[in-house]
Parts: sequence; C-alpha cells; structure tokens
Amino acid sequence: MRMTTLYAALCGAFLLGTAALSSAQTNNAPAGSTLTNPVKNAETAMSKDYRADKERIEADYKSAKANCKSMSGNAKDICMAEAKGKENVAKAELEAKRKGTPHSQYEVAKAKADADYGVAKEKCDDMKDKDKKACDKDAKTAHDQAKKQAKAETK
Repeated sequence: MRMTTLYAALCGAFLLGTAALSSAQTNNAPAGSTLTNPVKNAETAMSKDYRADKERIEADYKSAKANCKSMSGNAKDICMAEAKGKENVAKAELEAKRKGTPHSQYEVAKAKADADYGVAKEKCDDMKDKDKKACDKDAKTAHDQAKKQAKAETK
C-alpha cells in the first residue's frame, strides 16, 4: 500500500513538472522584445548612442548624489530621492526609446509616479502627527491615481 501511494505521488509530480515546463516554453513575448526581434534590439542596445545615453544617465545620477552629500537631515533624504527618481525615469525613457512598445511607455509613466511618490514621502517626514499622516495619505492617493492613469493610457 505504501509503495503504490509513493509511486502514484512520484508519477503525479513528474506529470505536473513536464506540464509546467511545456507551458513555460510557449512564446508570449511582447512585440519588440529581445525574444521576438533579437537582432534589432541587439543592434540598438549596442549602439554608441544608447551606450552614451546610459553612461550620461549614470554620470548625472552620481553628480546629483554628490550634490546631496553636503546636505544633512531630511533635506538630504529628499535630495537623494529626487536624484534616484530622476535616474529611474531617465532609464525608463531610454528603454522606451529603445523598445518603442506601449508597455515601455507605461513603465515610463510608472517610474514618474514612483519618483514623485518617493519625494513626496520624504517631504512628509518633516511634518508631525496628523499632518504627516494626511500628507502620507495624499501622497499615496496621488501615486495610486497616477499609476491608474498610466495603465488606462496603455490600453
């Protein structure tokens, strides 16, 4: 009895594993992705302009981060959030330029919303008690609304 139960369990696990692997191998990649169009994206990703833009974004971030080092307290936190947000938005815009898909445009709008939210949360840290809670709630509401709008624009 124990052996047949063990055998049945192993056979079931094997069948489920193969079913999962076969469904994972289907190609549902978005248009313009590296899976559906590897040569075009490889050329774009390796182009001098793309690499130069990526290096410029990284250099701008390092510069902005260095400017924040002279600050202290919450002002420094706000500065760092702004720098990181600008970097993430610039990277998303660069990828959107490279891919040119509706999803990449959504990622840009989402990065902008996330950047604004991060800065707003840091600004709320200067406030106390009820004002801070209200500020956090307003920031979260604005963030959720911006993400909803971005999703609606991609459809």
